[in-house]
Amino acid sequence: MKYTFDTYPLYKDEKKFAFVVRAKARMKEMVDIDILRTAANKAIKRYPYFAVRVEVDKDGAYVRVPNDKEIAVLKMGSKTPDLCSKEVNGHLLFLECDGRDIYFNISHTMCGGRGLQPWIMTTLWQYVADQYGKEPNAPSIRKPDEALLEGETEEPALELLPNEEPIYEYKSQNPKILAFDYLNGLYNPFVRNNNYRVLTFEQKDIMAFAKGNDQSVAAFFLITVAKALDKLLPEKDAVIGGEMAHNPTANIGLNNNHYDILSHIHIDYTRDQLQMDMEKLGTMTRGQIILQTDPSVSSKELREKLRLYEELDHIRGIKARRQYMKEHDPSTGKNAKHGTYYVNYTGRMDWGEVADYIESLVYIVEGHIMLEVTSVGDKIHVCFMQILDTDKYINAFRDVLKELGISFTMEGPFPKRLPRHQLPRE
Repeated sequence: MKYTFDTYPLYKDEKKFAFVVRAKARMKEMVDIDILRTAANKAIKRYPYFAVRVEVDKDGAYVRVPNDKEIAVLKMGSKTPDLCSKEVNGHLLFLECDGRDIYFNISHTMCGGRGLQPWIMTTLWQYVADQYGKEPNAPSIRKPDEALLEGETEEPALELLPNEEPIYEYKSQNPKILAFDYLNGLYNPFVRNNNYRVLTFEQKDIMAFAKGNDQSVAAFFLITVAKALDKLLPEKDAVIGGEMAHNPTANIGLNNNHYDILSHIHIDYTRDQLQMDMEKLGTMTRGQIILQTDPSVSSKELREKLRLYEELDHIRGIKARRQYMKEHDPSTGKNAKHGTYYVNYTGRMDWGEVADYIESLVYIVEGHIMLEVTSVGDKIHVCFMQILDTDKYINAFRDVLKELGISFTMEGPFPKRLPRHQLPRE
């Protein structure tokens, strides 16, 4: 490829959906914005690949170049500024502060949850150290003065991928797609409401239930959302499909890689299957996850993405590249396979003593019936997102949790307030 791996996603179309992650960390005490600003600009030194701006080169293509301007830390206003704008010093990331809440806004082109969370953890570690005058004990958190890990900036390449036939190929059972909801969310101002709720669980409760029913955390939430939709959707919708992102970097020897390298797992449930007991559903779901995260399977989608990026090198002009990306992106293009709903889980991370200062952490992204699951300390947090002004989905989800005896608290709904990219023109 002629350009860096994280350059090509800049051609994604944002007319309908923003390709941005907005993480919300709620602290246990009020945030001092001046101390946060100092901490954020110390922390970014550990992540030089995030301190960049976007330019257009002589061939009419986007390129990333170093940006030594300050990382903007702003008091949250009535409108979220765009990435790359003057207001955020041209960066593809910035922070906002509102009472006890810290918002980390970052371009999804640079990273997914696996690459994003270490930066958040470093920033919050530094903030706690500066605010309270004592460095919290957190050996697993990367400190601002630490060197990059081996392979942290190494890019994926076709020669790194397993050159073998996939042991499994997902064959879609044509799950229900909530197309009418999306159309309403895009074009009907009377019902459009891009919002999220935050649900908090005791980690021990989820783990105990999952262990007793042959499930993982990810499998538990995949199943519970499917059962919630089973309560709502008409019988003619024969299949309910769950979709989950998977980071395959460990499979290709890039364990520390920060790029947004993802494949997708699809699990189709027939309505009859959703009447099975939770243990059978757990075995079925975990089995599908194991199959579809096999290196031979997950690498297939990444191989398609790398080939797409190579093809983009032969297309001239931003507009033409953007159109080609729109049509051929394996995860969003014309041949993409979609589920009824989405569940993503970043996995358990060791926050050390920093967890004592955080009430919750959630990731906010585009999507409808989209769950982002995170873990801090002894809590699991779920960001339940939708694009419509309706309570029917969250109420059905809550009903399933109560039927299973799972305790939780809930806040919201809150507006997503996702920024977009303000990219330069040719």
